[in-house]
This record gives sequence, structure tokens and C-alpha cells, in this order.
Amino acid sequence: MAGARASSDTSLLTIKKATFDELLDNSSSFARAMFDIVVARMRSTEGLLRQSERMAQLGTLTAGVAHELNNPAAAVKRGASQLTDFVESYAQSQRSIAGFAFSPTQEDSLAALLAEVAETAITPPEIDPLDRSDLEYELQSWLEDRNIQDAWQIGPDLVNAGFTREKLDQLAQTFRSEAAPAVAILASKSAGVSGLLAEIGQASGQISSIVGSLKTYSYLDQAPVQTIDVSEGVDSSLLMLRGKLKQGVTVHREYAENLPSIQAYGSELNQVWTNIIDNAVDAMNGYGELAVRIYSSDNDVIVELEDTGPGIPEEIQHKIFDSFFTTKEPGKGTGLGLDITYNIIVHKHRGNITVLSEPGKTCFQITLPIEGELAAP
Repeated sequence: MAGARASSDTSLLTIKKATFDELLDNSSSFARAMFDIVVARMRSTEGLLRQSERMAQLGTLTAGVAHELNNPAAAVKRGASQLTDFVESYAQSQRSIAGFAFSPTQEDSLAALLAEVAETAITPPEIDPLDRSDLEYELQSWLEDRNIQDAWQIGPDLVNAGFTREKLDQLAQTFRSEAAPAVAILASKSAGVSGLLAEIGQASGQISSIVGSLKTYSYLDQAPVQTIDVSEGVDSSLLMLRGKLKQGVTVHREYAENLPSIQAYGSELNQVWTNIIDNAVDAMNGYGELAVRIYSSDNDVIVELEDTGPGIPEEIQHKIFDSFFTTKEPGKGTGLGLDITYNIIVHKHRGNITVLSEPGKTCFQITLPIEGELAAP
């Protein structure tokens, strides 16, 4: 609990246990002094543990967010790298087409074809893998019959662009047989460019969504008290924990319409949702179902978080909100997550939190006043 280190010669007074006990029994001033010291040290220790709990939660969230950002960021980098090669080959294909001196009608047909290819490439047709393999082989054979190099690379792009053998044969009728292979190559390169641009756009959109949800989760650059939509906070918390949830947890959302907004400490409420959801995932060992229900009464907004874990034994249910009480293995919990949750809901927001648990079902119900006086931060 405490230690001391001398920086110069020091005289140390040692009090024997019997003498110490006698002082406690006979000196009220000594007893009060020791009581004050013990209370101060307990408060200091509890404060450090609470800070440790928050830092551990922050570390978990940071790791999860970093993992979620890594995938779309890698997709953007990969797509941009591939796009450089596709743009160059696309430009070469356009130069090849220019040498055929198409008529205005053929130019219009080519523009319409490329527009159709670009749209199709963004959402490629769903084809059975075996059928796709056969189709790719047919298109590759068509290209090889016309002495096209790298036909094995061009074929899959043409499939993504919606081409069939019959459609390739139609190119000869529209653009002349000698120009048909060049048009097919241009279409494949156009499909590749459009597909990569769509992939980069989708991945960057995911990054933007995650960053936006992180900003909502933390209520960055906002006052401590905000008018909030509870469902948005719960959704942000679910997104922050998506790295743990997607391993094997199915989330069911049941949100009532026209939920009223409430005055709340937004970032601290998000800590509540994170604590309970994280505990639920741990209780289910990463596999199960999590139901999230949000509805309102005349005076309150009610949030229910229900998991399909093994449940909390009845004999310890009354202890779960106590400081330092935990059912987790040593080193995996401080016993302060639900204590912090209880203080945020009951003391800061003048709400209520209850738990109903049985094997296969544990439900935390949080009640938050729609209009109520918040405790000072």
C-alpha cells in the first residue's frame, strides 16, 4: 500500500504490533488518524484502478478501431496501386481504337457500350463459380482465336462487365471484325478501372464511416452535456466493438420509432454501453446472440441489452455492481466496469439499472429520464 525511501541518514521508529493495537484501543486521536490514512489510501487505490479500467477499455477500443480501419485502408492502397497499371493500359487501348476511324454511329455505339460496361462493373452479375469458369474459358478462347495476348487476364474482366460469347460476336457486326478484339480489350480495361474506382470509393467510405462513428462515440469537441439520441450512441458503441462482435455474435436491433432525445453526458453513456456489451461478448465466449432493444415510456428512455450467455448465478447477482467484484479470471478484470456503469446511470443521470439473469439469458435494463436534473460532472 505504501513505501518510503530515505535520501539521507534517517532515524526510523518501529512500533510493535502489541503497542499499535494498544494505541488503537486507547487513543481516539490515533484511531482517527489511522482511519483517515486508510480511507485516503483506499480512495487513491480505487482512483488508480478506475483509471486503469478506463485505459484498458480505451486500449481494447483502439485495437478494434485500428483493425477495422486496416482493412479498408489496405483496400484503398491496393486499389490505387492496381489503378495505375489499369489507367495506362486503358490509355493504350484508346489509342488502338483511334486507329480504326469509326463512323459517328460507331462512336455513339462505343460510348454507350463503355457506359454500360462501367455501370455493370460496379455491381458484377452473380454467377455460379462453375458457370463463371466456363464463361471465362469461352471468352478467353474467343480472344486467343484472334491472337490477343494475355487473354487469360482479359476474360475475367469481360465477365465482370457482363459479356458473353454472343455479345463478343456482336462486336464484329457493330465495329467490323478487325476492330472487335480492340473494342473488347477497351471494354475489359474500362470495366477494370470502374471496378477499382468503386472499390476505392467503398473502402474510403468505410473509413469515413468509422471515423465519423468514433467522433460520435467520443463526442469530440463538444460540451460534456449534450442533447443526444440514445440509439445513435448504442450504434456507435456497437461499431467500436465490431472487431469482437463479428467473430461470432449476431446482433438483433429492435428500436422504437420516434424515440425522444435526452440531456446526458454522451461520452459517459457510451462507456456504459461499451462496458455491458463487452461483458456480454466475454460471457458468450465470442459466440451467441445479442439483442438490443430501445423504447420509451412517458418519462423515460429504456435500453435493454440481452445476451445468450450462461447467465449470472443468483447468489451473486446482488454483488455485480459492487466495487472490485468480478467473475472474470485474475488479470482479466478489475471489478470496476459495472461499478462505473452503475455510478454513471444512477448517480450522474438519476436513472436506474437492473439485471435479470438465468441460464441462456442475461438482460441489463437501463432507464434514463427524458427530463431530469443531471448530477454535476
